[in-house]
Amino acid sequence: MDIRKIDAKTIAFDEGGVRFFLLLGTEKALLIDSGMMTRNADELAREKTSLPLELLLTHADRDHIGSNAAFPCFYMHPSEASNYYNGNRGTGRFIPVWEGDVLDLGGRPLEVIHLPGHTPGSIAVLDRNHRRLFSGDPIQDGRIFMFGVQREMHAYRESLLRLEARKNEFDEIFPSHGTCPVGTDLIMKLYDASGRILEGKSNGCPAEVHGNKISVHDFGFASFLCNPDSEEETP
Repeated sequence: MDIRKIDAKTIAFDEGGVRFFLLLGTEKALLIDSGMMTRNADELAREKTSLPLELLLTHADRDHIGSNAAFPCFYMHPSEASNYYNGNRGTGRFIPVWEGDVLDLGGRPLEVIHLPGHTPGSIAVLDRNHRRLFSGDPIQDGRIFMFGVQREMHAYRESLLRLEARKNEFDEIFPSHGTCPVGTDLIMKLYDASGRILEGKSNGCPAEVHGNKISVHDFGFASFLCNPDSEEETP
């Protein structure tokens, strides 16, 4: 586990394949996601702060919920409930957060931005005062999973457009995978690349991930892992 201070009140925990974050305010602390193989994210966080600790999920894929059992409740977008409880057999009670909701840690307001596409309930967290966006999986320069019934490229692209319209509100993006941080210019790069896939202008390479036959569309700055026939779709 690589633990890195972004600043005195922001810490990144990196397992090597996925990272989660601890944000501190004056009144409480918030974990953004809880790891993949990690089962003690709560203990790791409490080594860094004595503030009351809460948990928020950017989405419910299994590599983001490893320590959820340590929390009796957590914040999550309701559209992610099926992925969490049915898809990954998650436990605990979720507290719904919606587009525009603000969680204030005490002098540190965090705004929820709904970004459906990678999963139905994917969200990003806008750290207003620090001008940072914690993006989860949709904005990254690694591998973006877009195969399976939970993923939808058209919705993903609309989310990118909404985020692009707000990029004057943040200077850096802190993803769960890949390089961290990345610049705001990545948003439209991903939008253009995903459009090429939908328009049939990108040739995917056949591959297999977790027993699923997929097409990999590698654009150099990021790759999309899609359903085998996704390149034949139309916008």
